[in-house]
Amino acid sequence: MRIAAPLRTLAQRSAFAFLLVGALGVMVVGKARPESFEQARIVVTDLVAPILGAISQPVATASRLAADARSMMDLRAENDRLRRENERLKQWQAAARSLDVENRQLRGLLNYQPSNARRYRTARVIGDKGGAFLHSVLINEGAAAGVGRGQAAITGDGLIGRVASVGDRSARVLLITDINSRIPVVIEATRVRGVLAGDNSAQPRLTFTSANALLAPGQRIVTSGHGDVFPPGLPVGLVATVGEDGVRVAPFASADRMEYLQLVDYGREGVVGDAPATPAAPNTTASAGR
Repeated sequence: MRIAAPLRTLAQRSAFAFLLVGALGVMVVGKARPESFEQARIVVTDLVAPILGAISQPVATASRLAADARSMMDLRAENDRLRRENERLKQWQAAARSLDVENRQLRGLLNYQPSNARRYRTARVIGDKGGAFLHSVLINEGAAAGVGRGQAAITGDGLIGRVASVGDRSARVLLITDINSRIPVVIEATRVRGVLAGDNSAQPRLTFTSANALLAPGQRIVTSGHGDVFPPGLPVGLVATVGEDGVRVAPFASADRMEYLQLVDYGREGVVGDAPATPAAPNTTASAGR
């Protein structure tokens, strides 16, 4: 140990000198014999290249994995952003579709402008009480908004019913297809009178027409104005079939997917008292107030 310590100290101090002398020697040899020096450098490079390749491979792999990880994180963030944006777009799309349907229905109500009406008001359908024994709908307007019993309920296509009962903030509209509905009508072209009687089917019957009346599918039916219930000329429907089952009428206005309707007050007083309507057979005498 006493001998090795001075030698190690001497080697450390003289290492720089040795390296400097070696570098100068390499430079001199390179200048004197450049071909041999280049050949030696190529040999050394060939020997070291596999080692450098083996050392650099994990570094490149780690760099590639880090780049892939950053790319995956960016893709995940982009995916989350696109998912949130897609949800917002779906909400806007649903709102736009709802507004489009509502807009079309309101434009449809403008197809019919009531004449000789005291007042009219647009109401929204908020409940469907339809079923096997009752065809009616609930609306969100009542006596507080001027709605009264007997007022006509129409859409842009034509008459769909009348107000049967009224609350302060809601009302019930009896549809023309209900079994309690009786409407005096007339064939527009031939002026043949009759009564449109609902029977809880999609196509009410045309009853109480004269025996020799000429009826054919496609004839237009409007209100006659008799009974002082509705004014004459309100569009009701078309004759659909004429046969052993009687005369069936296809209404212009359909209650399917109906969301808005117009309540028209014509100032008529032909509605019977406020007692609830009772079911009537299809061929009984027409009641002007039904």
